[in-house]
Amino acid sequence: MRFVLSEEQRLFAGSLDKLLDQADTPSAIRAWSAGDHVPGRRVWTALAGAGVFALAVPEEHDGVGLLPVELVTALHELGRHAVPGPLVETVAAAALLTAVGDTAWLPRIAAGEALVSLATPDTLYALDADVADLVLLVRDGELHEAEPGRALRPSIDPSRRLFEVAPSRRLGKADATALDLAVLACAAQHLGLGRRLLDVSVDYAKTRNQFGHPIGEYQAVKHQLADALIGLEFARPLVHAAALAHGTADFRRDTSAAKIAAAESAYATAKTALQVHGAIGYTAEYDPSLWIRKARALHAAWSSPSAHRTRLMASLEGSPPPA
Repeated sequence: MRFVLSEEQRLFAGSLDKLLDQADTPSAIRAWSAGDHVPGRRVWTALAGAGVFALAVPEEHDGVGLLPVELVTALHELGRHAVPGPLVETVAAAALLTAVGDTAWLPRIAAGEALVSLATPDTLYALDADVADLVLLVRDGELHEAEPGRALRPSIDPSRRLFEVAPSRRLGKADATALDLAVLACAAQHLGLGRRLLDVSVDYAKTRNQFGHPIGEYQAVKHQLADALIGLEFARPLVHAAALAHGTADFRRDTSAAKIAAAESAYATAKTALQVHGAIGYTAEYDPSLWIRKARALHAAWSSPSAHRTRLMASLEGSPPPA
């Protein structure tokens, strides 16, 4: 089956790409990493103005209703630009809060006024809990408000700051579908990251000369870049198929398949990008290093590919999937 975005969805993606190009996200990422969240919050507000966070909020709470394909489209672009902050966590929080009927935060999420961090048994930490307006915790199938604790060891991606959390108030039963929506959003982020890394690597291979020729003329480099493209192109329909499966019995299985393919292809593309660029690819002052670091850090976010393989196999074998 071939998955093709509608003209409206392509225009939405293009408008986000243009918005984020103008927002100079590399500068916002570096500021966020240094503890200055003002540029990142400005980007967050601009994204809210474009309707990104409203995609996870019901209409009666100032959203547009949950639109999984549009949400995937948006997260792909946010991944392409490595936008900092608890993006996936805020999307999941909107769905979790809707499910428990605690709706006071939803209009603020839709308006981009609330960043929400979320810790789960899989992640064991809350991302950017020190700057989040609301921190949530899922434990033993229950959703809680939480308080941030001590910072954990630094992430390989300096814009991802991780904190322990402790529950402070029980809100209700955590909706499993909302957590799977976060897995899907993370998979879309992977795809965007991978595609951006592939694009900059191809451009670099065309201009970096070695032995009098652009390195992109050498077969070994061509093969690496072609393999990266194939991996990303095979992952893309799995992500869109999972979005279309939202609300069906296949959604959980399909999100695992999407996460496996997207995480592995993005990570492989990051390794290829580092090989193509050489040592400069890991230099902090060089923008592609921001994407390379994030691709590695996100690889295990919202459960590792190996954990999702276990869940997928359990689903295919007809046994109850791990929680």
